[in-house]
Amino acid sequence: MKRVKVSNNVIRRLPRYLRKLDELSESGVDKISSRQLAELLGLTSSQVRQDFNCFGEFGQQGYGYNVASLREQIAGILGMDRGFTAILVGVGNIGRALMENFCFSDWGVNLTAAFDIKPALIGTEYRGVRIYGMDELERYLAEHTVDVAVLTVPKTVAVSVTETLTNRGIDAIWNFTNVELTEPNSKTLVENIHFSDSLLSLSYFVAERRDEAAAKSAREEK
Repeated sequence: MKRVKVSNNVIRRLPRYLRKLDELSESGVDKISSRQLAELLGLTSSQVRQDFNCFGEFGQQGYGYNVASLREQIAGILGMDRGFTAILVGVGNIGRALMENFCFSDWGVNLTAAFDIKPALIGTEYRGVRIYGMDELERYLAEHTVDVAVLTVPKTVAVSVTETLTNRGIDAIWNFTNVELTEPNSKTLVENIHFSDSLLSLSYFVAERRDEAAAKSAREEK
């Protein structure tokens, strides 16, 4: 598999391919063409082929793609076979929801520990993950290999906790704090998750559709 610099848009589409291939595999589908895959995802067959060509030749002309093989190759591109480890910082509502409902291991990430300030939580386990006090975070990072920090702390402490994580050289932060964490001089990768973004994008398209319908109705009435 070749590794080249690819656009952010291509990378954002890879998980969509992965999920669709999982669905196809569960439905007993063994092979699929770029046209069929494109139709299922609302893309063009040319776009699908261009995306895959960024990483090598995955299919065979006249045959298409083997679903299981393509899924394995995309999983490898996404690093799901690297055995990455993660910790969760902040066991509040969002943190508990992630621990309870999001299976990190399904996506190639092992959640090894969680951290919080609440005395009632410290020293307990939740869904098999031990919860430590925040005062133990730096020592844990010094003694364990941690690739990703899932950040679900309150907004008021998001920046200070991020500084602790980046000072310890953590590779990446999955940020749910609703604070836009950006630090140009840091090597730490940050994925800022804002639930409102998806909702507001959807709101825009609903408004656009209704405005277009109203405009069309007005023209027809003339």
